[in-house]
Amino acid sequence: MIVQHWIRSTLVGMGILGCMGILPDYDDTSAARAADSIGQSVDYFPDTIGTRWQYRGQISEGPLQTIENKYFSNVSSVTGTRTLKGGPTVSVFHDTNPGNHGPSDSFYRRDAAGIVYYGSEPGTPLEKQLVPYQIIRFPMTLSQSFQQFNRADIDFGSDIDGDGTNEHVDVEGHSTVLGQESITVPAGTYADAIRVEARMTLRIRLSSIDRTAVGTDVMTAWFAKGVGLVKYIERQELAALKDDRGNITDITEELEAVEVKSAPTLQGRSESAPQGLFADDTRGHELFQVLFSTGLRAHPR
Repeated sequence: MIVQHWIRSTLVGMGILGCMGILPDYDDTSAARAADSIGQSVDYFPDTIGTRWQYRGQISEGPLQTIENKYFSNVSSVTGTRTLKGGPTVSVFHDTNPGNHGPSDSFYRRDAAGIVYYGSEPGTPLEKQLVPYQIIRFPMTLSQSFQQFNRADIDFGSDIDGDGTNEHVDVEGHSTVLGQESITVPAGTYADAIRVEARMTLRIRLSSIDRTAVGTDVMTAWFAKGVGLVKYIERQELAALKDDRGNITDITEELEAVEVKSAPTLQGRSESAPQGLFADDTRGHELFQVLFSTGLRAHPR
């Protein structure tokens, strides 16, 4: 469930992006893009310790011939920070039941280039081969799209055809800022929420037969300024393997209540410098998400 994890990337948000200077080759095209940029993008992703979101969710899943509906609740909160081994300091998000998958902790870092996902506990073998990857770029620009990851022939971490051997998979993911619109959820109505779509494709090569099973995960999420994630809808589909008709899962979570803690005074400091992954550095795009817990969430995604 790779796509769901970037949803909990509802982090970030205390401050304004500094350092957005004019480049020497600034032209009309650049000016047009700047006009479509979303001001103070980081304010849509609060990550102050103690901030807490409560969601109600619905999930419909099963083979296409038998769909089962379930209801669940999930509370997401920023519980602290952690310095990863040989890596940066990240924000820790704890979810009690994201996507109806049980409790998990997810790790994110926000810097001047955007938000990077560093994995989760518990994670999956597939996820561990993909992180870290970028889930949001700053500054956000309407109609902006970028490739998050593109990995070929990696261990799927599961034996789905039952022959005792894990399948291998090719995975590719993209993220797009679709626009701004009003969204109504149990917690209220939020004007000008940012709508973002994460789309992932998996091509799973079955080890028992010469065949490829295709899976897709498409998640649409809405983020409100000063609040964070207010709603997401996700559809996961897996083509038929043998005698079945394939599987489909629809997941929705909507905000019921939120408590956003005030960020400590920055005292003139700007966002942290990017570490390793830059918004315009194509070398760093071995990024991926299966937000099945919140998107093909990496689950879990």
